[in-house]
Amino acid sequence: MEPLVTVGICVRNGEKMLGDAVNSVINQDFPRDLLQIVFVDDGSKDKTPEIISDFVSRLGDQAKCITTGWRGLGSARQTIVENASGTYIVWVDCDMVLTRDFIHRQVEFMDANPTVGIGKGRYGVNRKENLVAALENMDFLIDFSGEIETKSKFLGTGGCIYRLKAIKEAGGFDKNIKGAGEDMDAENRIREKGWKLYITNAVFFEKRRETWKSLWDEYFWRGCSWQMLANKNREMVNLAKLLPPVAVMVELTKVPTAYKLTHQKKAFLLPLHYVFKRIAWFLGFLKSPS
Repeated sequence: MEPLVTVGICVRNGEKMLGDAVNSVINQDFPRDLLQIVFVDDGSKDKTPEIISDFVSRLGDQAKCITTGWRGLGSARQTIVENASGTYIVWVDCDMVLTRDFIHRQVEFMDANPTVGIGKGRYGVNRKENLVAALENMDFLIDFSGEIETKSKFLGTGGCIYRLKAIKEAGGFDKNIKGAGEDMDAENRIREKGWKLYITNAVFFEKRRETWKSLWDEYFWRGCSWQMLANKNREMVNLAKLLPPVAVMVELTKVPTAYKLTHQKKAFLLPLHYVFKRIAWFLGFLKSPS
């Protein structure tokens, strides 16, 4: 029987977190014989290859690893698409942990909604996070809540289930996109093909950056990556919405919801946290060559 679901794991230098992510896949309540796990190791220099090799040997024919020199996220995602045997692809990043029924809920949702091309799960609340990580997660908690169709919001790949037919109709991932943004580009083309994008009721957890420096570095990198997206499709990048003054107003409206969801006073720092990220993003965007 061909696998119903392909789990796509693209990783580079993920030795510290990869084990937890893969174990959360293996421990799913979804039938094991209907899962295929495809790893793409995009030029890791740490112990990631050994960790993947151990999992592949334990899982046998259900798993395989494709090793490449560093080619970037667009190429890694597309390699998964080209090697997927399932009806769906569930994207799992190495900094994620799935709830036990995550894949079951995602597949159930997609089976019941044949016009949906992408379903994004919701972020769970981790009570043990420090200030930096907690604020980052609050932002995502608010943005991805409620089982609802989204016509403009970008979902990202982590925690998403893709209908293989939809991503193939859209032409797959752009292999030329090496940094962040390969997911936004693919989502845009999937929408253009008439597929719907939804937030579902499946829950997963994501391990966030725990220092201000690491958060700054992440968003600086994201800003650099978006320059390529802007050059490819100006309509995808609305800089006005990302300006720090606008961001403050948007974040102020989120504070009551964040506090209601988490019951943490940290929520009142969300506007400052968001401005910090956006300044890093803009500096990265401006520095990146056009």
